[in-house]
Amino acid sequence: MNERAVAVRAQELTRTFGTFVAVDHLNFEIPTGAVWGFLGPNGAGKSTTIRMLCGILSPTSGQATVLGYDVVRDPEQIKERIGYMSQRFSLYNDLTVEENLAFFAGIYGLSRSERRERTEEWIARADLRGRERVLAGALSGGWKQRLAFGCAVLHRPQMVFLDEPTSGVDPVSRREFWDLIGQFSEAGVTVMVTTHYMDEAEHCDTLAFIFAGRIIAMGTPEEIKRRQMTGALLEVLTPQYAEALDALASRPEIREAALFGRAIHVTMENGGDAISKLRRILADRGVEVERITPVTPSLEDAFVSLVERSAGPSAVSDSSGQPA
Repeated sequence: MNERAVAVRAQELTRTFGTFVAVDHLNFEIPTGAVWGFLGPNGAGKSTTIRMLCGILSPTSGQATVLGYDVVRDPEQIKERIGYMSQRFSLYNDLTVEENLAFFAGIYGLSRSERRERTEEWIARADLRGRERVLAGALSGGWKQRLAFGCAVLHRPQMVFLDEPTSGVDPVSRREFWDLIGQFSEAGVTVMVTTHYMDEAEHCDTLAFIFAGRIIAMGTPEEIKRRQMTGALLEVLTPQYAEALDALASRPEIREAALFGRAIHVTMENGGDAISKLRRILADRGVEVERITPVTPSLEDAFVSLVERSAGPSAVSDSSGQPA
């Protein structure tokens, strides 16, 4: 990949805090214009990595470039060319929608005419028309999210970092927000996004799974599902889920077993009639089974499988749409 086609390049990127290794020798590239998803449980190193790439936090070792600029030597040049948004993005609740946009436009150094033009442009683009004079603190979560995104991109950055931007937002607003992300990507803007929602991760061109500071898998959503889920994946419905998990824990033919909502997802070695084998294993332990059905592996299944292999079965015991 030539340099002009790479928005971000990280080589052995590492950050420690005392003896704690938060980010451990990461190597990756993000192509220009891509939507690049960064997934992992809380504390895995996602936000620390983003802070280094934004020029806010210096690496302990290794190196990284963003838009051709070194994160250590050129942090100010990077900050001028990127946008950043997170679930904790600080809007001014006592300012209106229009005033928030104008304020951040001023911070970016836009001229008065540019401020007016970009503010009106974003109000129309984000469907905020009619809410210009509403205080930001009075907006619902979805509208605050659109406003915060606008405040992060008014200066038309070449790259946007989105750190769990849709956390706590309703599903409809999340979908509409991802429509906006798609528009920016189509316009050539590179997007690096962290998310806890596996349905959102499906929209990314490439995903990287980070656990305990290290990238443990990387590829397109389909590649990750195909590589990580090579056995038979079965869904078990049982009123005795605790007993079922206990019965499966010590069986060598069971790769992983984890609770998914009201069901248990079980990954078994391929070969023979997996459903009959699983039914016999549970029956031998007196576990009542309502239904066992094969399921198509999801990113959530792949995530659970990756984390359990990296940290042992105790790392993930429940999954309800978010990593543990």
